[in-house]
Amino acid sequence: MTQIAEEQVVGGHKAATTRPRQTPKAVLGLIGVLVFLGAWELLPVLGIVNAKYLPPASEVLAALALDLGLTAFWVAVGDTMTAWAIGLAIAVVLALVLGLLIGMSPFLRRFTNSTIEFLRPIPSVALIPLAVLLFGMKIESSLLLIIYACFWQVLIQVLYGVADVDNVAMQTARSYGFSHWQRVRDVVFPTMLPYLMTGIRLAASVALILAITAELLIGSPGLGNEITLAQSGGAIAGMYALILATGFLGVLINVVTRVVEKRVLSWHPSVRGEATP
Repeated sequence: MTQIAEEQVVGGHKAATTRPRQTPKAVLGLIGVLVFLGAWELLPVLGIVNAKYLPPASEVLAALALDLGLTAFWVAVGDTMTAWAIGLAIAVVLALVLGLLIGMSPFLRRFTNSTIEFLRPIPSVALIPLAVLLFGMKIESSLLLIIYACFWQVLIQVLYGVADVDNVAMQTARSYGFSHWQRVRDVVFPTMLPYLMTGIRLAASVALILAITAELLIGSPGLGNEITLAQSGGAIAGMYALILATGFLGVLINVVTRVVEKRVLSWHPSVRGEATP
């Protein structure tokens, strides 16, 4: 951490003061990645782990660079991201519509509460046998798992957001003759939107996890299936390269969703507070 010199007026004279300046997060993140790669490189080189099962980082990165030039790699990435995007979009739309319907009706909230609490904890991977029976090794099997997992992430956030709507604001809107749609648009939606964006950000990461999991276990096309094929073929460095590729996809998705969230919620006090130096 470095020091920044500042000038303050003390008794009519300028006095130099210093305040700490924090290292940028991006720099700290880069240092952390380099330390991780350095440790990874040393473990097999020093014989701490068997290089047959954990090749050096330099070998894995070289395999990843080679993959980047292969059409088959980008086809697998496209398959994974297609399942991710379709599954996430369907889950968000379903959760948003049902969340608004349930959340704005006290009767429906009480009526569905026990059902939601029963279904929500069921892990998506428990549905793999059902997905295989229904769709086989097609992309639809991945979509079933992705939609199920992401739906609850978004629905719960939407329900919390609707419940947080100020009752006085709703009563005021009714007194001014707002229609049901106008109340949803002008009162409910602005309050619920930060919760919705949080749910989408969480669901985006979950969707990638389930897409890769489905490809690993079911064999539907995508990076997960390529990882399985590399492992079974003894291409250990290539397997780790594909695993790294999934990690980079996860980082990219997280960065993009955070940027979108900040743009959509640029008016919200929490985001404006983050932007304040």
